[in-house]
Amino acid sequence: WKILVDYWKNFVAFAKEHGVNKIALEMHQGFCVYNTETLLKLREAVGPEIGANFDPSHLIWQGMDPVAVIRPLKVIANISEQYFPNVNARLDKYNMAKNGALDTKSYADEAHRSWIFRSVGYGNDLLYWKDIISALRLVGYDYAISIEHEDSLMSQNEGLMKAVETLKSAI
Repeated sequence: WKILVDYWKNFVAFAKEHGVNKIALEMHQGFCVYNTETLLKLREAVGPEIGANFDPSHLIWQGMDPVAVIRPLKVIANISEQYFPNVNARLDKYNMAKNGALDTKSYADEAHRSWIFRSVGYGNDLLYWKDIISALRLVGYDYAISIEHEDSLMSQNEGLMKAVETLKSAI
């Protein structure tokens, strides 16, 4: 952890020298910052420039609840100006029971993976997304919500249109 903190202290200083005062880290399994606790721990050690690239899909397939993660991150003032991509993940309960969440099979092997990326509204229902949008509003987020398309079961256009439809209803 000391090496990580030293690196980020130096990087934050470099970023600030170049006019960058917000750095969004994606909480992804396998990274040093992969959950709420590790993000807040690094922020405490390094400074308020560290924020979240809040990708719900990475939380979902790790077994975390995005709403439960948003609430403690409200202490991060700059989360509201950081990046909030909307990507969904669908857990396959049978493959998850056999292989766990850290499944590294090819994304093309959808039938055998423990989880796959899905368009917003197709990994979780509308109420799920309404809860996420409501949690964002509770912590003061009133900025852009982007859509990333990684759904291998839909074309880019179809995935985008379905995600827009779901998010319009959620907002």
